[in-house]
Amino acid sequence: MVDSIGARRYSAACPNCGAPVSFASAASASAVCSFCRSTLLREGDALRKIGTVAALFDDHSALQLGASGTRQGIAFTLVGRLQYGYGDGTWNEWHALFDNTRSAWLSEDNGAYVLAFDAPLPADLAGIGDRLATLKPGSRLSADNRAWDVASVQAAHLISAEGELPSPPRLQGSFTVVDLRNADGEVATLDGSDPAHPAWSVGRQVRLADLSMQGLREGSEKTLSARSLSCPNCGTALPVTLSTTQTIVCPQCASVVDVSAASASARPGSDVGADLTFYRQHNAGAAGAEPQIALGSTGQLTLDDAPGAEPLRWQVVGYQERRDIPDDADDETSYWREYLLWHDSAGFAFLVDTNEGWSWVRPITGAPRVRGDQADWQGVTYKRRWDYAATVTWVQGEFYWRVKQDERARVADYEGTGANGPARLSREQTAQEVTWSAGRTLDAAVVADAFGIAPSSRAALQRDVALVSFSGSGARVAWVVFALVAVMVVLLSQCSDGGCDNVRNSFGAASNEYRQCAAQRGSGGGVRSGGGAYGGWSSGGGGHK
Repeated sequence: MVDSIGARRYSAACPNCGAPVSFASAASASAVCSFCRSTLLREGDALRKIGTVAALFDDHSALQLGASGTRQGIAFTLVGRLQYGYGDGTWNEWHALFDNTRSAWLSEDNGAYVLAFDAPLPADLAGIGDRLATLKPGSRLSADNRAWDVASVQAAHLISAEGELPSPPRLQGSFTVVDLRNADGEVATLDGSDPAHPAWSVGRQVRLADLSMQGLREGSEKTLSARSLSCPNCGTALPVTLSTTQTIVCPQCASVVDVSAASASARPGSDVGADLTFYRQHNAGAAGAEPQIALGSTGQLTLDDAPGAEPLRWQVVGYQERRDIPDDADDETSYWREYLLWHDSAGFAFLVDTNEGWSWVRPITGAPRVRGDQADWQGVTYKRRWDYAATVTWVQGEFYWRVKQDERARVADYEGTGANGPARLSREQTAQEVTWSAGRTLDAAVVADAFGIAPSSRAALQRDVALVSFSGSGARVAWVVFALVAVMVVLLSQCSDGGCDNVRNSFGAASNEYRQCAAQRGSGGGVRSGGGAYGGWSSGGGGHK
């Protein structure tokens, strides 16, 4: 039947429970009954039940059915949702129905959004369904006569669905999802839920503010503490504050706890702490490597190089110390620190602190064009400075990815000069995905002002080594040779009469910098400048769009 809204809307009774089920588009082939969660297939004027989906778990998304917006002057409404899970988390695909009857997907993953449109599978991808799972992150693929980088290859499964959908969802089993990026900032997805006919979609990253969204959920960023999570090691309550959190560090015993299973299965009032997996941190001393900017602090920073970008108030939700893994066992190890920042509409960013100074980076959509040691992105040419393996040595707070003990990433850091000064670009690759991040340098005074650091503590934020650019594969070695004089003057002087007191005051008694200084003071050896670390660790974050 046709209701009073117009000829586009179709309504019928659910064959399972009799509740009304409406379709806003004549092209929609499937829907989920909001009362009994039956998955329904539309066949002419009749509905047929083809299965039942599980209940949605509350991920506190700001989006909801009925929310509306505009894109390029055309209005759209969110009429359906698919909720997917994979090894490192979950993501949402919202079915957006435009007033011109065109459908799109608004993908939501860890505070980032991509608007994509389905398209016919390109001719040069014929037969790709049989080899989706064999594709490797970091490889290249030709599709639609264009070059794409494979960003991630994940085994996904449907958790739940709601509302109106353009095609019936796959209800059981897992399937391969491949995300591709290109130098034009586009994102493409190969969905292998039907291997014989893989789905192809292409889109771009968007911001909710640019879509003029209306009807968003109020208070979507709630605390999850009502789930009564407790540390599986010591029993301390774990105050999870972000809906996207996959890992949290116990404030009492410093255990790194995977809470992703709790997100999918817990019910309010239940204590699932004993069932959570975790690992103990032992490497940074009894007190750990304490952050110089306290967890929970907020600071107003402009972490966007777009023209007219306004400063936003960012909150520190996570902190990690990282180190490189030298290719040569005789090389020294460098350490640096990263603060995970969160904003309720802008998502996540990283504030990076190395011996060379402060910088910020944010994960980007797309893949810079790389030729040898040169990378081009958004009109800026970057030169590769470092290429190294890295791992995480100490974490505090909470993270939107699953922090895995001893997991390694291959990192390439690039330098360039943008309109707003020295620019930074970083590529990180794990077994599951490739992530690019971009940003620029920050003065220590800007960081101190933003987070209200007391005058007596500001000297500890200063970093003494000047920035110098190199190109070519020998950049890492060249930097060590060039910097030795400056670093020896700065750090070895701190390690002499002061007994490394300045290093301890800057980084803490449990920091690797202080321990390295003390060791060098005892042996009389040299000290190397910190290397790399322009990129934020974002494994599992945004890999699907």
